[in-house]
Amino acid sequence: MQTKQNTYTLVWFTTNLRIQDNTVLAHALKLNHPLIGIYCFDPRHYETTTYGFKKTEKYRARFTIESVQDLKNQLESLNIPLFTFYEKPEIAIPKLCKTYSISDICLQKEFTSEETQTIQNLKAKVSKHTSFHELYDQFLFHPDDVLIHVNNIPKVFTNFRKVLEKTCAVRSLFKIEKQDAIKIKNTTTIPNLKILGFSEFTTHTQTAFPFSGGETAAQNRLNTYVFETKKIGFYKKTRNGLLGTDYSSKFSAWLANGCISARQIYWAIKEFERTEFKNESTYWLIFELIWRDFFKFIALQHGNAIFKIDGINQQSYNWKTNPTLIKKWCSGATPERFVNANMMELNKTGWMSNRGRQNVASYFAKTLELDWRVGAAYFESLLIDYDVHSNYGNWLYVAGVGNDPRNRTFNVKLQADRYDEHGKFQKQWLQNTLFE
Repeated sequence: MQTKQNTYTLVWFTTNLRIQDNTVLAHALKLNHPLIGIYCFDPRHYETTTYGFKKTEKYRARFTIESVQDLKNQLESLNIPLFTFYEKPEIAIPKLCKTYSISDICLQKEFTSEETQTIQNLKAKVSKHTSFHELYDQFLFHPDDVLIHVNNIPKVFTNFRKVLEKTCAVRSLFKIEKQDAIKIKNTTTIPNLKILGFSEFTTHTQTAFPFSGGETAAQNRLNTYVFETKKIGFYKKTRNGLLGTDYSSKFSAWLANGCISARQIYWAIKEFERTEFKNESTYWLIFELIWRDFFKFIALQHGNAIFKIDGINQQSYNWKTNPTLIKKWCSGATPERFVNANMMELNKTGWMSNRGRQNVASYFAKTLELDWRVGAAYFESLLIDYDVHSNYGNWLYVAGVGNDPRNRTFNVKLQADRYDEHGKFQKQWLQNTLFE
């Protein structure tokens, strides 16, 4: 097929902010039209939700800005301009389509309601002559490979993991080629924090996540954590830590934005195992990547049920919506010091350890019996590494309306004694705070 002159392919970047191992970008390059990219800072993502929190707070907003800036730089090395807008995609993209005669739009395939609705809105506004190419690019194991073997995703993770490990393989990485230089004037700019509705701020000196957004930072962290320091070899022993940058991999924020792919991490670990050593810790990080996939497949199968109060189990509880209790939990002013310390860390840094998240979520949903969706919305607002599937999957799990048949409640005091034996973490985050 002959290429029309001045016809372009548009790559719509969302949570796949990288050039390496990017399924969508690799597919777009095969279409043999010159490529341009777009990223939209969707104003809806920076509004206040019905729960009274901003959908995206300053920590994730800044991380996203950094990630998009790095993506723009990376794309320039491939001769691909990135247009950036502080506008709804269904408004910005049709205008770009008209200006540049876009024949094809390539994007990451989505399966949760807000994202799919935006895509439907866009499809209704662009020319019928524009083809959409939607490709899965958020998984470790490709859905096409998994769903051959699993018609219904098991509700118990262990069953899911065993099927995948036995029957599925992780696909190899995509190579991205440079395109010929194109002459396009791009005067769009990346919005700063002020435009998104925030004041500039400095990173807290004691944060466990002092890292920048972007593919460059993600690759640096992967290289440091796996190959340089070999911390991957101790991951299983340290992953329940609370203090410092290296008790866990910290890959989650870059994974959430797609600055790195799960496949890249998997194959880096496999290379480490081949050249250095293999142990329970190296496997355990892959185990955690499979957990991440599990929540994505649960979202793929159950759709909007992951956002509903009765969850995927249709399990009814008498949830409360006590504004005073919710406010105390959010601000770290509960009777439990361990809960408070974790919430203070979240509020001041946009980060919380996995151990902390499990405890504060269990305290919110099971001890206080508050509507778990409010807690999930607060996490969505504050966490730098917010990922819709993992966040709601974990909250369903802890609230007893998801994938845990045991429906357990964390004993926060025992957890504090076990994981913060000398109270160092609690002292760090509560030292300047007085509680009744």
